[in-house]
Amino acid sequence: MAETRLIQGRYELLERIGRGGMGEVWSARDESLGRRVAVKCLKPRHHDPDAAFDGVLRERFRREARVAAALQHRGVTVVHDFGDHDGLLYLVMELLEGSNLSELLADGERQVLPVEQVEEVARQVAAALAYTHERGIVHRDLKPANIMWLTDGTVKICDFGIARLGQDIGFTSKLTGSGIAMGTPHYMSPEQIGGAPVDHRSDLYSLGCVLYELATGAPPFDMEDAWSVLVGHRDTPPEPPRRLRPELPGHLEEIILDLLAKEPDARPADARALGRRLDSATTHLPTGYRGGTGYPPAGGAGDGAADGQWLPAWTRGMTTGPKAHTNGTLRSTPPDPAAGLAGAWIPRRDTRRPTPPEAPRPTPSPEAVAVLASRHDAGLSLGRLGRWSEAGEVHRAVLTEREHLLGADHPDTLGSRYELAFSLSRTGHPADALREYVRVSQGRRHALGPDHPDTLAASQETAYELGRLGRHAEADQVYREVLAARVRTMGADHPDTLRCRHNLAFNLGRLGRLEDSCRYATEVAAARTRVLGADHPDTLVTRYEVAYAMGRLGRWRDALETYQEVAEARGRVLGADHPDTFAARYEAGISLGRLGRSEEALRLYRHLATDRTRVQGAEDPETLRARHGIGVNLGRLGRWEEALAEATAVHALRERALGPGHPDTLVSRREVAVGLGWLGRWAEALAHYRAVAEVREHTLGAAHPDTLAARNDEAHCLEQLGHGAEAVALYRRVATLRHHPPGSPVP
Repeated sequence: MAETRLIQGRYELLERIGRGGMGEVWSARDESLGRRVAVKCLKPRHHDPDAAFDGVLRERFRREARVAAALQHRGVTVVHDFGDHDGLLYLVMELLEGSNLSELLADGERQVLPVEQVEEVARQVAAALAYTHERGIVHRDLKPANIMWLTDGTVKICDFGIARLGQDIGFTSKLTGSGIAMGTPHYMSPEQIGGAPVDHRSDLYSLGCVLYELATGAPPFDMEDAWSVLVGHRDTPPEPPRRLRPELPGHLEEIILDLLAKEPDARPADARALGRRLDSATTHLPTGYRGGTGYPPAGGAGDGAADGQWLPAWTRGMTTGPKAHTNGTLRSTPPDPAAGLAGAWIPRRDTRRPTPPEAPRPTPSPEAVAVLASRHDAGLSLGRLGRWSEAGEVHRAVLTEREHLLGADHPDTLGSRYELAFSLSRTGHPADALREYVRVSQGRRHALGPDHPDTLAASQETAYELGRLGRHAEADQVYREVLAARVRTMGADHPDTLRCRHNLAFNLGRLGRLEDSCRYATEVAAARTRVLGADHPDTLVTRYEVAYAMGRLGRWRDALETYQEVAEARGRVLGADHPDTFAARYEAGISLGRLGRSEEALRLYRHLATDRTRVQGAEDPETLRARHGIGVNLGRLGRWEEALAEATAVHALRERALGPGHPDTLVSRREVAVGLGWLGRWAEALAHYRAVAEVREHTLGAAHPDTLAARNDEAHCLEQLGHGAEAVALYRRVATLRHHPPGSPVP
C-alpha cells in the first residue's frame, strides 16, 4: 500500500494502525477538512489470484460501506466517506482514541475488567445493537477486538465488515456460498456455526461471549482446537462465571448465561430489552462510568430511531423557524481581520450567579477563524443540496474546532451546534437534535440574552423536537414562552412570531385540542395572508394545517375545498411537480374518499401515482402511498379483484423498499387481508391479519390501539371461519386491554 499515499487526492495515508482479513486500516489526514481520520483499504491480493474470490471480497467491502455509512449512533463508528480509487476500495471513518477490549484484557497483569466496567460495556453495546438491529443490520462478528473503549468512556462497535441486512438474505447467501468463514470461532453463536438462519439474537450470543471473557479473563469455550470450540458452543453448557470469579454479582452472571442460551428463543428478546434489564438490575457505578451511555428509555427515540415514531404526511410541510437554508443572523462569513476576535464578541454576564474565573484564551488568528467560517458555509451548502448526513459531519467537525478555538458559548460555536442539531433533525434523530438545541438555547441565553432572536430560534426548535418525540405538553409550554417573547420584542405580525403561532396551532392539534387548533390556525392563516400574501408558501402551509384540523373535526367538505385551493396555489407558486403540491393533492383524495366520492378519489390517485412515479420513482414511499389510495378506493367501489391485486403489488414493493415491519407495509398487508375477506378467502385473510397483529404487538405493545385494531380484525376473521370460541376469547382480551392502565402488566 506504500505506493498509494494519497487517496482520491484528499486522504493522505500517514501510518498503518491495523490489519485484518479484509484489509488494512491507516491513520490519515483529510486535506479538504483538515482533520485526522482512519482509512480502511481492501487488501491487495498478490498471491493466488482468483477473480471470483476477489470479486466476492470487493462486493462485501461495498456492502460494508453502504451499511456502515447509514449508521448514525454514538456507539457505532462514524463513516465519513467511501469510494473506489484506481481500483482500491476505501472507507473513511472517524479516528478513535482509545483501546479495543482485547487490548484492555492484555494490558499488563490485568486479565479481567472491573465489574463496573464490564457492566458499562454491556449497557453501551446493548444500546448500539438496539439501534442497528432495529434497522435490520446484524453484525455477525462481535468480539473484543471489534469493540473500542475510548478515552472519554464511550464504547463503540467497529467493523461492520460482515454485517448483513436482515432483509437481504439472498445477497448474504451468495456471499457465504463462496466458503468464506463468517465470524470468529470463540464468539460465534450455535446457529451461526450450524448454518441456520441468523438474526439479531446471534449478536446477543456473541455479546454474551464477550462479557464472559471480560468478567472471567477467558471466553466461555477456551480451547486451542477450533473444532472443539465450535462443538462447545453447540453442545456444552458454559461454566457459570462466578465459579471462576466469585465476586461477580449474581445478576451479571444471570444476564451472561441468558445471553449464552443455545436456543435463540431462550435469550433476551432484543438488545433494547437487554438494556432495560441492565439498567434495572445493575450495581451502582462510579460517576466516571455512569456518564451518558446514550441508551434511550423504553419506547423512546433516543437513537433517532425515529425510532419507531413515523411522522404522518401532514407534518412534512410544517416550517419550524430559521433553517440552514435561510438567511439567519448567524455569522457565516469571516470576521473583519482588522477588528480582531476579542472586539467581535463580549459574552453577556448573568449577574444573578457568580461566574467562575476562566483562564485567558489566546486570541485566534483571523485566518483560522476565516477557515472555520468557510467550512461552516460548506456545511450549509451541503444542507441546501439535501445531503444532510454529510452536512452534519462537517458541522460536527467545525463545532469541535470552534469550541476549542473560540469557547463553548461563542456565537459562532453555538451557530455550528445549531446547524448540527438541524442536520440531526433532518436525518431522523430527534432526540439527539433536542439535546443539541437545548445546549444552544442555554448557551445563547447566557451569552446573548433570553430575548435575543437567536436564543428564541433555538428555543423554538427545542419545542419542535419535543413535539416530534411526542412530548406535546412540554412543547406547548416552550412555544408559549417563545411566543410571548416574540410578541414583546418583534410584534404580533412579525414573520417569526407568526411561525411560532403556526407551530403552537399545530401542537394543539397533537394535544387533541382540535377546535382550538383549527381556530388558532385559521387566525394565523389570515395574518400570514395579510403580511406575506395569499400565495406565500408559509401561508399555504398554515392553510394546509387548517384543512387537516377540519378533517379531524369531521368537516370534510371544508377540508376538501381548502386542500384543493392549497394544491392549486402550490402548483402556481412551487410547480406542479413540487412535493408540497403532491401532498395537498393526496390529502384532497383522502377527503374525497371520506365524502364517499370514491370514483373521483380513484381518478385523483391514479394521476398522482403516475406523476410521482415520473418524478420520484416507482418505489418511493410517497408513490406507494398514492398507489395504496388506488387500492382502497377500488375496494370502496366493490371492485375487489382489482383492489386485491393492487394491494398485493403495493405490499410487495413496500416490503422490499421499507421492510416487513414498517407501519406502511403493515397497512398494505392489512389491505391484502381485507380484499381476501371480501372475496370469501377467509383462511388466507386470517394468516395476514394474524401476522400484522403479531408484528404490531412486538413493536408497539399488546395494548397499543393499532395492535388492538389488528387483533379485532383477527377475531372477526375467526368468527367468519366458524371458530366462535376463539373469536369470543380474542374479543374479550381486546376489550380488557383497551381499559387496562398504561404501564400495568398486560393480562
